[in-house]
Amino acid sequence: MSDGARRWRPSARLRPLVSGIWCWSSPAGPAGTHQGVSSAHLTVVLCLDGAVDLLAAPDPRRGPGRFTASAAGLHAAPAVLATGTRQAGMQLEMTWRGARTLLGLPAGELAGDVVDLALLLPGLDALLDRLRAEPGWAGRCALLDAALCSVADARDRPGDAPPEVVRAWELLARSGGTARVADVAEEVGWSQRHLGERLRRETGLATKAAARVIRFERTCTLLRRPSAPPLAELAAICGYADQQHLARDFRDLAGTTALTWRAERVRAAAPIRPRPRRPSPAPSHP
Repeated sequence: MSDGARRWRPSARLRPLVSGIWCWSSPAGPAGTHQGVSSAHLTVVLCLDGAVDLLAAPDPRRGPGRFTASAAGLHAAPAVLATGTRQAGMQLEMTWRGARTLLGLPAGELAGDVVDLALLLPGLDALLDRLRAEPGWAGRCALLDAALCSVADARDRPGDAPPEVVRAWELLARSGGTARVADVAEEVGWSQRHLGERLRRETGLATKAAARVIRFERTCTLLRRPSAPPLAELAAICGYADQQHLARDFRDLAGTTALTWRAERVRAAAPIRPRPRRPSPAPSHP
């Protein structure tokens, strides 16, 4: 997404809700656009410098917007963002189950949309001020992690998702998005149609679309690695029929080609490590 992107692994308490926290900074440059690709995670962005200009939401029925902090639901089409202005911030890979706990609503209510995070996360302005005052990324990540854990503990959230939906998503994720819809429906004891509707209502994606996006996210993760295999081999590893099938998914879900997408992603730096605690001074003796 930008220069200097680095990833923080959340605490064990937060990990079921947020899979990762990315930190980035981008200097000002020529005006352009960036494709926000489809993902099996909600994208939550907190800008500490600048703002995100959304030119086109994944759902064409939604309008553009400018956000200091935003939450984007699951989607099966790319978003278009403006680039060129100086930015720095933090981006959460939020699970669909995390939406209920941290944002107070099912992820399905945000499907294909990008909304102002202040509408969903209490105390956001104060949190942004605290993050901006923190001098380094490790400290900011630790602060954000702790703040989100506090939200999770205090949130009066809606009831839990149906266990059949949870199980269906687990089966799709475990297979890397390659499980057959009929097999998943049979496993959870629902018809394919009923499962698709309940999954869409809860997550924002029906069963087939969820499988496609999960497979695509895995493909992007492998493609981003320095040791990524050739595209034909990558397609076989991730369960595509062939390289052309993979190319179609990149066109539909990312709005670009696989090689262009990879070239635009700067290789991530080493993960952000927690700051070591300073040892307590030894007691003095008279």
